[in-house]
Parts: sequence; structure tokens; C-alpha cells
Amino acid sequence: MGTFTVDLTLRPTTFDLWHVCLAGTVVSLMGILILLLLVMLFTRSRYKNEAKAIANQQPPEPVVKVIEKIVEVEKIVQAPMPEPVILKEYTPDAALQVLGLLQKEARFIDFIKENISAYSDADIGAAARVVHEGCNKTINEHFSLAPIRNEQEGSNITVPVGFDAAAIRLTGNIVGTAPFTGALVHKGWQVTDVRLPKLTQGHNPNIVAAAEIEL
Repeated sequence: MGTFTVDLTLRPTTFDLWHVCLAGTVVSLMGILILLLLVMLFTRSRYKNEAKAIANQQPPEPVVKVIEKIVEVEKIVQAPMPEPVILKEYTPDAALQVLGLLQKEARFIDFIKENISAYSDADIGAAARVVHEGCNKTINEHFSLAPIRNEQEGSNITVPVGFDAAAIRLTGNIVGTAPFTGALVHKGWQVTDVRLPKLTQGHNPNIVAAAEIEL
């Protein structure tokens, strides 16, 4: 068997198509290799920059969303308390004084407390005249009176809205609300002035008529 020896120091003496293709292939492979190296370097550098930017970037602040909620609150309003009814307390002194004056001028208490069943109508009428004159004298002397209504009794009048229930009393068939129209039955009376005598110190108002003893 023969021996084939390759001399690496030899240089080609001819440059044919085969050598051109071989040289082009070598150059192409070198160009591809260089391009791959450049792409790898560029990609690596880009990743480093992105990683550095992410590291330096602060975490975003949380976004707080304010949600307004309309809550309907039912307000309980307490009804105003009715004003307390204040009852005026009067001392009985004035009433006892008037009762004493009626007894003094008209024997009013004697007439009221007398058992008149045993007397005739004529006797009662005679006594009533004396009581009437004495009571009228007492009232006119110590009180001034005036009618509440000036219309003639029996005439039709209209009671307006908001009338004074203490001054006007409605009777009969009362239906609905004011104004009312009806017939005047009684004019009513109101006191415009009071002239009671002054009481001395130590006077006992409970004694409306002293006991009489004839000596």
C-alpha cells in the first residue's frame, strides 16, 4: 500500500472556480459568525440596561380610589311637647268677700238656705224682690259689666275662625269647622272693672255674715 503525503506548506498555483466558492463560503461563515457575536453583545447590553432601569425604578404608589356612598339617614323629629296647662290658683278671699257683700245687702245666703217649700208663690216672690234689689245694688257698686255681643238677641250672627271659646259658647247641632252662623240666644257678660273694698289686717274672710244678737 502506497503512502500519501500532504505538504501543508504548498500553495495553490492555480485559482479556479472551486477555490472561489471555497473562499466565498469561508468569508460568508466568518461574516455570519461576526454578526451573531454582535447580536449577542447588543442583546446582552440591552438586558443589562433594562435590568438596571427596573432596579432603579421605584414601586408605583398605590392608587387610592375614594368611593362616595350616599347614605340616607332617616331623621326622627320628635313632635313638640304640648305646653303644660298652668292652672291659676286664686285665693278665696275675694269670692268670700263678694259673698259677704251679697249677704249684707240682699240677705242672699239667708234666701238660698231657706226652705221655701212651705211658702206660697206670693211670699217667695216678695222675698225674691228684696233679694234682687240688694244683689243688683251690690253688683253695680263693686263691678262694671258689659255685654260680650252688642247684637239683639235672636238675630243671626257669624262666628269667625279662631273665635274665643271662653267668650262664645256654641250650642245645638255643631258640624264642621268655623265660621259658623247661628242665632244669638244670650249676649253674655264680661267684667270691665272691679271695685272691692280693702280688707283690714286681721279680717277673717271665712265669716261672710256675723251672728246677730239683740240685747
